[in-house]
Amino acid sequence: MIKQGFDCEKYVELQTRHIRERIDQFGGKLYLEFGGKLFDDFHASRVLPGFKPGIKIEMLSALKDEAEIVIVINSNDIEKNKVRGDLGITYDQDVLRLIDAFRACGLYVGSVVLTQYNSQPAVVAFKKRLKKLGVTTYNHYNIEGYPSNVKLIVSDQGLGRNDYINTSRRLVVITAPGPGSGKMATCLSQLYHDHKRGVQAGYAKFETFPVWNLPLKHPVNIAYEAATADLDDLNCIDPYHLAAYGIQTVNYNRDVEIFPVLNAMFQKIYGSSPYKSPTDMGVNMAGNAICDDNACRAAANQEIIRRYYEALCQQRKGTGEDSAVYKIEILMNQCGITVDDRAVVAAANNRAKETSAPAAAIELPDGRIVTGKTSSLLGASSAMLLNALKKLAGIDDNVYLMSPEVIEPIQELKIQHLGNTNPRLHTDEILIALSVCAVSDNNAKRALDQLKNLAGSQMHSSVMLSQVDEKLLKRLGINITCEPQYQTKKLYHT
Repeated sequence: MIKQGFDCEKYVELQTRHIRERIDQFGGKLYLEFGGKLFDDFHASRVLPGFKPGIKIEMLSALKDEAEIVIVINSNDIEKNKVRGDLGITYDQDVLRLIDAFRACGLYVGSVVLTQYNSQPAVVAFKKRLKKLGVTTYNHYNIEGYPSNVKLIVSDQGLGRNDYINTSRRLVVITAPGPGSGKMATCLSQLYHDHKRGVQAGYAKFETFPVWNLPLKHPVNIAYEAATADLDDLNCIDPYHLAAYGIQTVNYNRDVEIFPVLNAMFQKIYGSSPYKSPTDMGVNMAGNAICDDNACRAAANQEIIRRYYEALCQQRKGTGEDSAVYKIEILMNQCGITVDDRAVVAAANNRAKETSAPAAAIELPDGRIVTGKTSSLLGASSAMLLNALKKLAGIDDNVYLMSPEVIEPIQELKIQHLGNTNPRLHTDEILIALSVCAVSDNNAKRALDQLKNLAGSQMHSSVMLSQVDEKLLKRLGINITCEPQYQTKKLYHT
């Protein structure tokens, strides 16, 4: 049974108030480095039940009259055609996507900053493209010895070489397609230029995880380590905050390691630093909006197990490192959990043993578990999906939502005309067939109406899913795990 553990309304109220207070603290202008995902933060929604994936955009929309967005992209990522793994698009394409998305929310996008600029051919072409689209761009350059050579960095030969970004709002949100884009350096560059111009401005950082005012070994914070197991990020007690205030707070290793350098830069720019610790720099209020700690602990434990299976599957595909698997195993031990704590794992694997074929199981939001087996007409995920919809709609399990006469022509189309070798219907095909049947069949319509109620369900498959099934089930809000096994023994898998 899914229990709400996070109060979104309280979060938006606290977060907007805290950001405004930080703006006022610095005399009316704040550069806010925005880490993590602004759109579709599904990790947060999984570990903080009740957290809306788009709530951070709602929060920024509450500040839209005071805020402008600056998007930062590393020129080297453009040159290398770096791709976002979750979206499958290059970073430069994602810049355009982000601009459209922000504008659709009524947020003002002021400009794009090209960091590490060195007149790379692909970057020059992208810059021309942005100009034709009416988007202002600025160049920021590589600084030798960054970030340790503070004397050179905070000088006219360092940050002073960068273009000054003309901004017009009190709150300037610095965001990027992904990590390593240069968000922090962009903020420091602006602080340097503003100070030279006599403009009062400050810097703050927005990172949802780790949650600074939860215990170090809280499952929500451990789930963050599991999510970044391939990046070697580690949660740690902020030693600077502990020394300054005698209070334990949680941060992560990279911010703790870079803080002395940042502090030195602030001192060189302003004469003194406004912060005594990395925690001081943050503005995240997520921890204050948790309304049921036990619900969040349970959800985070499920996320850790989910990340473990994800790492196992990436290892099996040859796209992941063994070290990520080992690290998450250690994290699971710290939380005292195993894969047996995920109820759908045993349900799917037992069903697969009974049928000697791939099987799937789903735990519905109300706690009921439904399984699906492989047949001549349907794949296990499709069968599970139909069975789940029938269960939610209160339709007897023996009732057919569609007859073989409906499915077989689709199979013939796939095999005879589209060149497929697998006749079984994928989840997207079964939903299209179900929607056609819903026109004339009341049971099919009732089942189709239950799609929205699958969000938040937990699912496990005894084999790795096809890309088609995985994408569709994720779009329905289903949290998936798979055994690290292919359905066939072929060398090539699509």
